[in-house]
Amino acid sequence: MPQLPIQQSYATLPSRFFAPTQATPVAAPRLIRLNVPLADALGLDSTWLAGPQGLAMLAGNQMPQGVDPVATAYAGHQFGHFSPQLGDGRALLLGDAPDREGRLWEIQLKGSGPTPFSRRGDGRAALGPVLREYLLSESMAALGIATTRALAAVETGERVYRETPLPGAILARVARSHIRVGTFQYLAARQDVAGLRVLADFAIARLYPQAAQAAQPYVAFLQSVVAAQADLVARWMLVGFIHGVMNTDNMAISGETIDYGPCAFMDTYKPTTVFSFIDERGRYAYTNQPTIALWNLTRFAEALLPLLAEEEDDAVTVAQQVLATFHTHFHAAYFAGMRAKLGLEGEQDEDETLFKDLLDLMEREKADMTNAFRALSHAGVLSGQDVAPAGLPPTFGPWLARWRVRLAQEGGANWVARAQSMARVNPCYIPRNHKVEAMIQAAVQQGDYAPFNEMLHLLATPYVEQPGMEHYTFSPTPDEVVPYTYCGT
Repeated sequence: MPQLPIQQSYATLPSRFFAPTQATPVAAPRLIRLNVPLADALGLDSTWLAGPQGLAMLAGNQMPQGVDPVATAYAGHQFGHFSPQLGDGRALLLGDAPDREGRLWEIQLKGSGPTPFSRRGDGRAALGPVLREYLLSESMAALGIATTRALAAVETGERVYRETPLPGAILARVARSHIRVGTFQYLAARQDVAGLRVLADFAIARLYPQAAQAAQPYVAFLQSVVAAQADLVARWMLVGFIHGVMNTDNMAISGETIDYGPCAFMDTYKPTTVFSFIDERGRYAYTNQPTIALWNLTRFAEALLPLLAEEEDDAVTVAQQVLATFHTHFHAAYFAGMRAKLGLEGEQDEDETLFKDLLDLMEREKADMTNAFRALSHAGVLSGQDVAPAGLPPTFGPWLARWRVRLAQEGGANWVARAQSMARVNPCYIPRNHKVEAMIQAAVQQGDYAPFNEMLHLLATPYVEQPGMEHYTFSPTPDEVVPYTYCGT
């Protein structure tokens, strides 16, 4: 057996932060997919991982010497209601491994059996949600959005019982950190100030080392997390991604997208779109995501108050000042992204109105968000040579005229270069919900992983058009629409 470059950094923290837990062995594990490039980047032997001993680790059947899993403790607000203890109910942290730049990445198994935090759950995952998270997380990475990554997916050879018996699976995923807002809330709820300080120091050293050099390291830490989350949510909004369950236990302080449950990408642009079946009031609708991110960050700041200043009133003032920067960070990232999507290189005061009018038009015309932006990314459309661009209804004409005037104000007529620049930020392929659902059904019902592998290959280069793959750009027909997705617990 090769020496695995895995160390268990989290277990060096106080024991109240986690529970040492062994995975529950499964009957007949089989490797569905191994992310070989990711394994290689982490210095893991992909040949060994794909072999019997590697599969035994990925399935939770037998851990190599030196790999001692833990289930981490955390709390969280779920749909606005606080639960003081949640924790990894079906996940185990194996440890972390360094990439080629020396950055550490945590490796976690999801669906590996019950833990002390399972709350009567079986600790397992069904095949469908595992394939969804693998596909969507890798798609997000290819889109250039911070996210957990999928290292491997494994069939367990066992059934899990939800509404009906389903094939079971385990996902091995990696992240810069699985520490959540809820991890800090867990300690704050117990008035464990010493624990908060230890956890903050650990997170700063791992994720934001520059904060340690600041005059007020914990204030700088809060500033860093606020900026990272603002940038993340702005990037979600630019591609029409809806997380679905933005609970504080699903917000990683690293600024990575985490916990792909009832998530999806919008087809028809509609700001109030919701994908979580239980989100009856639209708390986590597409348009509400920046507001909810700030709400979650406010809970994070509340947990950090004892570290921000000696006096509570002073700490509250500091926290409010930092939180007030969220909208500045968000709007800077979002508007810079919109300018790039529309080929604009400079800034003008009227740009925000131009953006809003385009989105309002897309909503009124029920335009496909991805296809509309991609349609604009052609030299003939930019120059005005193509007066009736495919994929855009005639009602876009007046807005297109305004946009072309705005482009002309920047000078230059190299429309080809500008179109190429736009095509690098406006994807032609996203993991459309109806295609994802069809892929899942093929795997679950027929054991057919061809659609899964095809989609992974296609979405690895989402900005490059591929011959014969046009059907992946089509909006769903009325009978193909998948209105809700589920987390699989």
